[in-house]
Order: sequence, then structure tokens, then C-alpha cells
Amino acid sequence: MDDEAERAKAKTLLSLAKDLGALKFGDFTLASGQKSKYYFDGRLLTLSPLGANLIGDLLLPAMRKYRVSAIGGPAVGAVPLVTAIVMQSGLDGLNPIPGFFVRKEAKEHGLGNIIEGHLQGQNPVAIVDDTCSTAGSLYLAIKAVEDAGHEVAVVASILDRDQGGRERLSNDGYAFHTIFRADIAGQIQLAKNDG
Repeated sequence: MDDEAERAKAKTLLSLAKDLGALKFGDFTLASGQKSKYYFDGRLLTLSPLGANLIGDLLLPAMRKYRVSAIGGPAVGAVPLVTAIVMQSGLDGLNPIPGFFVRKEAKEHGLGNIIEGHLQGQNPVAIVDDTCSTAGSLYLAIKAVEDAGHEVAVVASILDRDQGGRERLSNDGYAFHTIFRADIAGQIQLAKNDG
């Protein structure tokens, strides 16, 4: 996808986020415990037909660039995001990429899995989530996947909240890709990713 097409899709996605109420302003406490003047609910986008399609289109090129063999993320928030990218990978005429998700803790019944889906023998993999603040949720998924013997090639999100997560991931050697970056006031811009 060329830069102009990418910008047009991202602009449509941002407009959709506003239309669906995925971007709200006020006083919020994030999962990280940090306070914020805005809240971004990526699930309102990934669970909408147009949003899922746009997000899959915008993030799949990074998955292809890093040649990932599987895409996953933390349950429950990343599940529709993983599904959007996985579905798009089955439509672009190249090799379909399977998906998985990581539970916060292993099930106490059945097989007792912490990782569900298609990850057996797959390397390298991508870890995705709708937002990246401090990267805490992303690191839970990264740890589970690496503990299972897999290499993480890229970490991706819809929105980087610019609250230290990107820097933490970069310092630890992980490639990071995002569609949008936001400042503290919630001004959202199309991200400029490396490479």
C-alpha cells in the first residue's frame, strides 16, 4: 500500500473512531493506573465491519514486512484485532497468517492453556493490542509467548498513547509499529513508523 492510500485509510479510520465514540474526552484512569484526559476504545473499531477491515489493511503490511508466522495478543481486548488482521491475511493472495491469544492466567480446566489458537511451531510472531500506554498488557503476552519458545518479531497497536510503552519496547529490542500516535491532550496523528 502506498503512503497516500495508507493516509486515506487512516483518515477514514480516525473519522470512524469519532463517529463510533471510540475516542472520548474527560477524566479517565487507564489499565496502567495512569490518568488521562481522553479514552480510546479500540474495540469499538475492531468490532465494527469497516473498522476491522481498515485496521486489518493498515496493520497487515507490518506483519508481512516482519514475516511473522502467527499474530496474537492479550485476551480479551486484542482478540478482535487479531481476527481482523488474520482475516485480511487470508484475502490478500499471499500466505494466510494464523492467530492466537494469550490469557492472563492458565485455565483451570481442559488443557490448562495460557495460549489459545494457532501457535505450535510458529516463528517469528507478532504481538498486537489496540493501545500501547506503558506496554504492560503487551509484555504479559510477550512473556507468555517467549516462555513457550517463540520469537517476537514485531509489536503493534492501533494507538500509541506516548506514555513510555514504545520506548520501553524499543529499549528491550522489540520493533514497534502503530497506526496512530497521540499526545497527552488526545491529539491523534498518523504515526511515522521506522523502515
